[in-house]
Amino acid sequence: MRKLVYFVAATVDGFIAAPDGSWDFFVLHDDVTAYMVERYPETVPTHIRSAVGITAPNQAFDTVLMGRGTYEPALAEGVTSPYAHLRQVVFSRTMTESPDPAVQVVADDPVAFAEKLKREPGLDIWLAGGGSLAGALLPAIDELVIKLNPVIAGSGIPLAAAGFHPHRLTLTDATPLPSGVVVLRYSADRDGGSVG
Repeated sequence: MRKLVYFVAATVDGFIAAPDGSWDFFVLHDDVTAYMVERYPETVPTHIRSAVGITAPNQAFDTVLMGRGTYEPALAEGVTSPYAHLRQVVFSRTMTESPDPAVQVVADDPVAFAEKLKREPGLDIWLAGGGSLAGALLPAIDELVIKLNPVIAGSGIPLAAAGFHPHRLTLTDATPLPSGVVVLRYSADRDGGSVG
């Protein structure tokens, strides 16, 4: 069965975006880009892939899940299919139809939808954000890959917006990069489950 992997940048205090949803305070250092291109090339938007030399077929993911807030910045720039090299699914209760035939809009229960996807053949599934969707999908997330940035935001959109319901994780890898970003990989602790 394939995994649902939440791959996201976060601040030291656990925010993935500013209160308005912007994330331009994250500096995309060359070492972070190189790491993404080598380990998770599918997370690079389609319109940038050739500029950074990505020509190989998908190696980690073949599907991306995102909330409407994560999808909207691309739309604002006129990009209706930001990850055309992947199956793109946007979860929204307010967006009634897709602006692009390559993007599927889903209003259904995200956990049931993700669990169904995980049973299908293919590569792993990338959860790109946002915080509310990640909070809803916590029971289905198998792995977290957090690009922990040396930044304290103070407030913003949390890594996973959900009520208090701790979930145990197991650290499987930590890769410090010269820029100060540390890429942390965690697997969901299904044996210990949630706490509290």
